[in-house]
Amino acid sequence: MNSRDFAADVVIIGGGIVGAAGAFFLRRRGLSVVLLERGLVGQQASGVNFGNVRRQGRHLPQLPLAHRSRELWGRLPELIGHDAEFAVTGHVRVVYDADGMAAIERYAADARPWGLDLQILGNAEVHKRFPFLGPDVIGGSLSPNDGHANPRLAAPAFGRAARKAGATVLENCEVLDLQKGALDFHVTVKDGTRVTAPVALVCAGAWAGKFSACFAEPVPLVQRGPTMGVTEPVPYGILPVVGVKSSNPADDMYFRQVKRGNIVFGGSVRNDAYLDERRAQPRPGNTLLQLPHLRRIAPALANLHVLRTWSGVESYFPDDLPVMGPSQSVSGLYYAFGFCGHGFQTGPGVGDVMAELIDRGTTSIDMTPYSVRRFGETIGAPQASLATV
Repeated sequence: MNSRDFAADVVIIGGGIVGAAGAFFLRRRGLSVVLLERGLVGQQASGVNFGNVRRQGRHLPQLPLAHRSRELWGRLPELIGHDAEFAVTGHVRVVYDADGMAAIERYAADARPWGLDLQILGNAEVHKRFPFLGPDVIGGSLSPNDGHANPRLAAPAFGRAARKAGATVLENCEVLDLQKGALDFHVTVKDGTRVTAPVALVCAGAWAGKFSACFAEPVPLVQRGPTMGVTEPVPYGILPVVGVKSSNPADDMYFRQVKRGNIVFGGSVRNDAYLDERRAQPRPGNTLLQLPHLRRIAPALANLHVLRTWSGVESYFPDDLPVMGPSQSVSGLYYAFGFCGHGFQTGPGVGDVMAELIDRGTTSIDMTPYSVRRFGETIGAPQASLATV
């Protein structure tokens, strides 16, 4: 074995927050790990998202996973030696009409048996608690123990912690070929690196569909880019993350203020994303479409200058749920990808759950809703290798 050959218990393809957290938690369970990231850890969707650490608004069966992840977010300093600027600020979803009010009341009632207690705020109360809200807001739903973190810090912190725990973390490693032999997976990297492992975990985000298709499990993954922006700093005064619950997709805005004073915002419209270029280019027109909706939530934000806009490559499924769990066609192959623009909060929990599943063969989290099987039966025998992805 030369210096560019590695053997491990698990090879992970993709170094977003899920892959990096998975590597960390696998090492805590004593398994050897090689993590391969084509660019830099956390460079893609994990590093360009809004940074929301929320549980309210999730699919109800996803709440146990979100709870598990929230507990880990609260322990980041002791686990990985970095807090990723995680702050428990609360998360409030505001509504503009009676239908929206009925929807958040219904969700609060349905979420309670799943362990999520929300505070429903009427018109007077929501404006008393959050006086920056505009006159169109008639109520809201508050999840007091949710919050936000810095996506540019979280995945790299998990990557460093995984490396410190003994994982081999290789950046700028483009996977050219993935094969399953009689016992092991064999991975070839563009620079000549080769990895052999009996278990492979695919966490390649928007590019993961090419891996699953290679093993006869095609998925309807769509790539899009969020429209994100940040304003000039102003005195810190908006504590919670703020979002909108509305039947109109254009209203779907959200924002948060960081302690440095800047307002980070996103939502409403998405950009085209390009897998070959590994980027999604923000369109100025999309930002201009966002601003009236942002102003409607909080009128004072209309007076702020936008300093920067950005986007990134995210991946979406039609049912708004990720693929997680074992392959249905290949033993030793596991998936965790396609988090539909809302995987940042669950990232640490997904890494922990996948480590548990790989190590023990089972997990306390119901994985049924996330199975790749939901997209149909496999299309035949797995192919022998993978083209460049």
